[in-house]
Amino acid sequence: MYTIIDIETTGNGIKGNKITEIAIFKFDGYEVIDEFTSLVDPECDIPYFITRLTGIDNDTVRNAPKIHEIAPRILEMTKDTIFVAHSVNFDYNVIKHEFKNIGLEFVRKKLCTVRLSRKLIPGYNSYSLGKLCSALGIPLSNRHRARGDAHATVLLFEKLLRTEGAETVFKQFLNARSQEATLPPGLAKTTFDKLPSSPGVYYFKGASGKIIYVGKAINIKKRVLSHFYDKSNKEVRLCRATTDIDFELSGSELLALLMESTAIKHHYPEYNRAQKRTVQQYGIFSYTDRNDVMHLAYNKLKNVPRPLYICYSPTDCRLFLERLCKTFELCPKFCHLQETNSSSGCSHYSITDCKGVCRGKEESKAYNQRVEVALASLSEKDSDLLIKEKGRTLTEDAFVQIRNGSYCGYGFVEKDFEIKSKSDLEAFLVPQKNTLETARIVRSYLAKNDGKLNVFLERPLAE
Repeated sequence: MYTIIDIETTGNGIKGNKITEIAIFKFDGYEVIDEFTSLVDPECDIPYFITRLTGIDNDTVRNAPKIHEIAPRILEMTKDTIFVAHSVNFDYNVIKHEFKNIGLEFVRKKLCTVRLSRKLIPGYNSYSLGKLCSALGIPLSNRHRARGDAHATVLLFEKLLRTEGAETVFKQFLNARSQEATLPPGLAKTTFDKLPSSPGVYYFKGASGKIIYVGKAINIKKRVLSHFYDKSNKEVRLCRATTDIDFELSGSELLALLMESTAIKHHYPEYNRAQKRTVQQYGIFSYTDRNDVMHLAYNKLKNVPRPLYICYSPTDCRLFLERLCKTFELCPKFCHLQETNSSSGCSHYSITDCKGVCRGKEESKAYNQRVEVALASLSEKDSDLLIKEKGRTLTEDAFVQIRNGSYCGYGFVEKDFEIKSKSDLEAFLVPQKNTLETARIVRSYLAKNDGKLNVFLERPLAE
């Protein structure tokens, strides 16, 4: 038994979407045996663009029942039935969320007529309800009203039931392990099944083939699937617009981050936001206090005229300063890694080898000499590196090249390839631009992996 459903809503995203009209046809596979249609008072204003689309305005629903008043009828009609809709996840999730708000649980098996149509009657340019009905000669009246759209979906569904191979496809789609009901309506399951469970970058594409979102993951398949379970407004819109997914393997998270950043800058996808924003930079600087003790501190770059080192988050600044403290036996208090009274000594939770300049046990001159050595190291540390990472296969290594402190690119090389000089690796280099975002990624990686950095050859590589 099936219940074929369509709803009209206020259009404020899944979590803010309120039902303004609902139509349910109970269908036994041959004929409609029950029907229910009702306007619904959403208990909020209906936006003008929704009124233009549906004709439903605040006056239309003024005397309509509220969702809690018709919930028993919806539950009774849909009990022990399969929930069917065109782009089923939208209708199902809105109803589920509305019921949750009034303390009711709504769980039904689902079938999507968009996905069923793509599988059983392939080859159409569009699988929107209006264009599909027009192509198939299915009458569709009162468009963008719940009963009109639901009735057309009944006729479409009946046609799909009678299509050759329907029984096998329906069983496949109703299999809980098939994930058919979870995938976006426009995405073929074969496309999803081809995604690897490995690190890399993935690309969501729209109907025109244009990349609309770029993401990175340690496990591509798992991360992509999480998009389909996310019910935030942005994710719902993204998934409904997705018709294809492509990917590139990276071998490691560092490579995936760098490849993702490059792809976002190149394609500027509609649904990516994070790397379109300006990256906040922070500068490490030094100053000498009235007691002639040199301090190291950090602030936003715009407030640091002559930065000694640039980081891309307060966390990275702290990690960097902690590294200097431990390496050169500096005082965490005078590196501004703790909030203390000016008269008290340092008491950092992990840095305990301060020689006592903060307690008057060490002369400022001796302490300042170590600070000077630490500052001198900044121009040398991490200036030229070939970071070694996992490759895309067991027989491959990946590398990231840093030259004069700047990110130059990445590459992949077979493990059995003999590396004697930098030029040996540079033959495999995929050159990349050093942007603020890639600089942030590399600096953050170096700060978090200090002391356990894996590089090509322990000795310096020959020129």
